[in-house]
Amino acid sequence: MEVLNESVPQAVSKSQKNGISTGGKILIAATGGIGIGLSIVCASFVAPAFRRICLPYVPATSEQIQNVLSFLPKAADGKLLDIGSGDGRIVVAAAQHHRALRTDGVELNPWLVYYSRLAALHHGVSKQTRFFRQDLWKFDIKDYNFVVIFGVEQMMQDLEHKLVAECPHNTKIIACRFPLPSLQHVKIIEDGVNTVWFYDVKKESGNS
Repeated sequence: MEVLNESVPQAVSKSQKNGISTGGKILIAATGGIGIGLSIVCASFVAPAFRRICLPYVPATSEQIQNVLSFLPKAADGKLLDIGSGDGRIVVAAAQHHRALRTDGVELNPWLVYYSRLAALHHGVSKQTRFFRQDLWKFDIKDYNFVVIFGVEQMMQDLEHKLVAECPHNTKIIACRFPLPSLQHVKIIEDGVNTVWFYDVKKESGNS
C-alpha cells in the first residue's frame, strides 16, 4: 500500500509538469505571434523614415479640413486626389460635402489604406471614394481636377515639378502646411500649421 501511495503523487506531478509545459508553449507562441504582428504594423509607419524624402503620417486637423473644403466650389464636380492621404479624412470629408465629386487618395502605408476604406464605408461614401496603395511619385495624376497636398518642406520642389508636368491646365492645387516653392498662389488662408495655399494651374500657365 505504501508503494501505491507514493506512485499517485508522482503521476499527478508528471501530469502537472506536462500541463505547465503545454501552457507555456501556447503562451510563448501567442506572445511571439503578437510580437510579429506588431512588428509588421509598426514597420509600415517607420519605413518612410528610411526613404530619401520622408512623408510621415500626421493626421489633418479639423481646421485644416475646413480650410481645404473652403477652396472647393459649392458645385464641385470632377475628380479630387489627396496625395499622401493617410487615414483618408480629407477624401471622406470632400466626398461628404460634394456628392458630385469623385474623391481618391494615394497612400503607401497599407494599414492606413485599409483604415481609409473602412472609414469611407462607415460614412456612406465608399462608392464615391477610392484609395490606392502606391508610391505617390509613380502615381498618375493627369486625370484630376483638384489635387490636395499635405507634404513636407523637403518634397515640395520635386512635387511641384511632377504637378506642372502631369496636371492638366484646369487643375486646382490645394497645398497644406508648406507651399509650392515657385508657383504663385491665387489665395491663401494663413493660420500657422493650418495654413493652406490655393493654386490655379490654368491661370499660372496663362501668366507664363
